[in-house]
Amino acid sequence: MNLHITSIIIRREYLNRVKKKSFLLITFLAPVLFAALCMLPTLIMMNAREEAKKIAVVDASGIVMPLLQDSETTLFTDLSGADADSLKLAMKVLGYDAVLDISGIDEQEKTLSASIYSLKPLGMDMTQNINARVNDAVEAYRIESYKIADLESIMKDVKSDVRLRSYTIGEDGSETVSESGVYMLVSMLLGMAIYMFIALFSGMVMSSVIEEKASRVVEVLVSSVKATELMFGKIIGVALVAMTQFLLWIVLTVGIVGVAGGLMGQDILSSMSADPTAMMSSGDMAAGAAEALEAAASGDGPAVIVSTLRNMPIGTIALSFLLYFLFGYMLYASVFAAIGSGAENEGDTQQLQLPVTVPLLIGFFIAIYAFKAPDSAIVFWGSMIPFTSPIVMLARLPFGVPFWELALSVALLVATFALFAWASAKIYRVGILMFGKKTTWKDLWKWFRQN
Repeated sequence: MNLHITSIIIRREYLNRVKKKSFLLITFLAPVLFAALCMLPTLIMMNAREEAKKIAVVDASGIVMPLLQDSETTLFTDLSGADADSLKLAMKVLGYDAVLDISGIDEQEKTLSASIYSLKPLGMDMTQNINARVNDAVEAYRIESYKIADLESIMKDVKSDVRLRSYTIGEDGSETVSESGVYMLVSMLLGMAIYMFIALFSGMVMSSVIEEKASRVVEVLVSSVKATELMFGKIIGVALVAMTQFLLWIVLTVGIVGVAGGLMGQDILSSMSADPTAMMSSGDMAAGAAEALEAAASGDGPAVIVSTLRNMPIGTIALSFLLYFLFGYMLYASVFAAIGSGAENEGDTQQLQLPVTVPLLIGFFIAIYAFKAPDSAIVFWGSMIPFTSPIVMLARLPFGVPFWELALSVALLVATFALFAWASAKIYRVGILMFGKKTTWKDLWKWFRQN
C-alpha cells in the first residue's frame, strides 16, 4: 500500500466532508442540542407546574381532611356531609375538578380506603401528594390508638437519616471522598458517547462507499489507485473528520453550557437545592443520579463532586477514550466498508448490517448497567471481547481497572482490527466492482476466499 497515495485520499476525503454544509450545520447545531439536553430537564421541572385543581373532599373518617393543605396547584373543599355519588355526577356543574371520597375507619384493621374521581386524569405529583397525606393520617391514627404518651415523638426519634459516606484509600494511604452517583453518571456518559460516535461515523464510511459506487465514481478511482488504498484512505479520512467534529463539540458545548449556566445558574441551582431528586423517577439509574444531585445540593456537594472526579484516573480515561474510539471505530468502519462495497443503495445493506450492529447494542446495554457491578463476569468479558470492549471498558474505567486488563483489552482490539481490516480489504477489492445483484453474506465470503 502506497502511503503517499493513501495520504492524498485521506486529505481528499477529509476536505470534501468538512467543506459540506451538512458538516458545518451538524458541528455547530449539535453543541446547542447537547447544551439544551444538559439544561432542559431542570428548566422543564422548574416550569412544569400543574394548573390549580379544585377538589371536593368527602371525609367520612374525619382524620384526613385536617392534613389536606391547600397549595398553588391544589385547593381542597370540605364537603364531608355531602353524598359522594351525587358530587361525582355534578362535579363539572359545581366547578370541581375532582372528588376525593374517603371511607370511614375500619376499627379492626385500623385503616380506611380512599378513591379520587376526576374529569381528566390527574398528574402523578398531585395523586402522590394526596396519597401521602392519607397515609400520614392513618399512621397518626394508629399511633394515637396505642394510647402511649408521646408515642409520636418516640417514633420520630426512632427514625434514622444516616447518609453513607464513601471514601477511597490510595496507595499512599490517603483517603478521598468518592460519591457513587458521580461514578455512575460518568460511566454512563462515557459508554453512551463512545457508542454514539462509533455507530455514527462507521455508518458514515458505509454511506460514502455506497455513494461512490452508485455514482460509478469508484470505477474511475480504482483505475488510478489500489482498492485497499481507497478503503483505508476513506476510513482514516472519516476518522479525522470525526475527531475534528468531536473536539469542536466539546469546546462549543462547554462554552454554551458555561454561558447559559452563568445567565440562569442561580435559578437552576435554587430549584435543584429545593428538591434535588424531583426530576428523577424510580429505578436503579435514577436513584444513582438522584444521589449525585443530592450531593451537589448539600452544603459540601461541590467539594464532594470535585473530590470524586479527582479520584478518577482522568488521564487514563482520556487516553483510553482516544484509543478505544480510534480502534473501535476503525474495526467497525472496516466491516461497514466491506458491507457497503457490495451494495448499490443503503436499502440493500439492512440484512448485512444486523449481525454487525448487534454486538454494538449488546455492549451498549452492558455499559448502561456496568456501574452496578463493574467487576462482574459479564462486564469483565464485555470489556475484553473486541466488538464490545470500546463501550464496556470505558464504562468500567471510572471505577478503576487493573493495568493488565486494560492493556489486554486494547491489544485484543488492535489485533482484531488488523485481522478484520485485512479481511475487509479483500472483500472491498472485489465488491466495489460488482453491480446488478443484491449481495448476501455468502457473496462476501466468496469474495474473501477468491483473493
